[in-house]
Amino acid sequence: MKLKQRVVLLAILLVIFIFTKVFLIDNLDTSAANREDQRAFQRMLSGLRVALDPRLEHTLQSPWEIAAQWVVPREVYPEDTPEMGAVMHAMSTKKIVKADVGYKGTQLKALLILEGGQKVVFKPKRYARDYIVEGEPYAGYDRHNAEVAAFHLDRILGFRRAPLVVGRFVNLRTEIKPVATEQLLGTFMTVGNNTCFYGKCYYCRETEPACADGDIMEGSVTLWLPDVWPLQKHRHPWGRTYREGKLARWEYDESYCDAVKKTSPYDSGPRLLDIIDTAVFDYLIGNADRHHYESFQDDEGASMLILLDNAKSFGNPALDERSILAPLYQCCIIRVSTWNRLNYLKNGVLKSALKTAMSHDPISPVLSDPHLDALDQRLLSILATVKQCTDQFGPDVVLVEDRMTLSHL
Repeated sequence: MKLKQRVVLLAILLVIFIFTKVFLIDNLDTSAANREDQRAFQRMLSGLRVALDPRLEHTLQSPWEIAAQWVVPREVYPEDTPEMGAVMHAMSTKKIVKADVGYKGTQLKALLILEGGQKVVFKPKRYARDYIVEGEPYAGYDRHNAEVAAFHLDRILGFRRAPLVVGRFVNLRTEIKPVATEQLLGTFMTVGNNTCFYGKCYYCRETEPACADGDIMEGSVTLWLPDVWPLQKHRHPWGRTYREGKLARWEYDESYCDAVKKTSPYDSGPRLLDIIDTAVFDYLIGNADRHHYESFQDDEGASMLILLDNAKSFGNPALDERSILAPLYQCCIIRVSTWNRLNYLKNGVLKSALKTAMSHDPISPVLSDPHLDALDQRLLSILATVKQCTDQFGPDVVLVEDRMTLSHL
């Protein structure tokens, strides 16, 4: 064989060797990542039940100090949280030392200070479990039980971006009124034999109070994030106009995602993939009302999209509002880890997992069966949407590897 032919042959063999090596390493990395996703899923399943137990072993810290230390830029709580039951027990039982009107917003809520100085947001029960909210997908009052269910779904999906939420019964006469500010106290009233209040908010009306059963009111309490982590509010790029006859650009421009990708903070970093994750989350719970979202301040797009205010969810189990998935089907990208987790939750696993996760909550049963069934049906729609994207663009384009090491030091 001539020297020139040998050189060409060696060059070809070298190219084949390099491509084979790269391919094998890539496959090994992907396989390792998938195995870790499977292990993480199994760990999640084994820790689903959170018994509300006041005991905090091997620590002298308060539950509030423990929960505050959990928060990092990409997580509200870590994967391994043996103290979660104690924190949630404290949220549902600690003495209320002050009650005030809720922070600014459109819906009724109260801001409570619990013993030890911890702030929580209390959202009252407005509907029975089997009540169906008709009309627009964002219609109706906030649903307190939706906050509880959404928090546990956040755990199941492995996002860990929702503040802790637990159900709680409060006695308005003995626990709230004696410690209420004048502003909140001025909104209390009696309807029949029931104690009621209407609070202060954009849509709060004296004619539409939330009423207890006698003096006992069911509600949800959401743990306030530590003050050392101030929040920054952002307009959601796929937000609605809420004006009849006026569409947002994303509702008529199928290339809208291309424009979003050119604007900060969606042109780099994890924020756009967080938007996609949130679309998946919101579609599952039926939340079409995320017109804004919060992240931590001065994050330059690196912090998580925090899953706050999920109460406009689980209104109508028969309504699958596909437009919630617009970020997914317009951008056609999704994290590999999210895709893997969704596939692990097929065949009724999601419904079973959420039912198990919520079983120890004080207001259990949190959701009616039709809402649990709707979750499994919506999951299939999400998987079908991703498949349409992979069929069109290929999995290498659609499935994005974006894993971050999260430190809780």
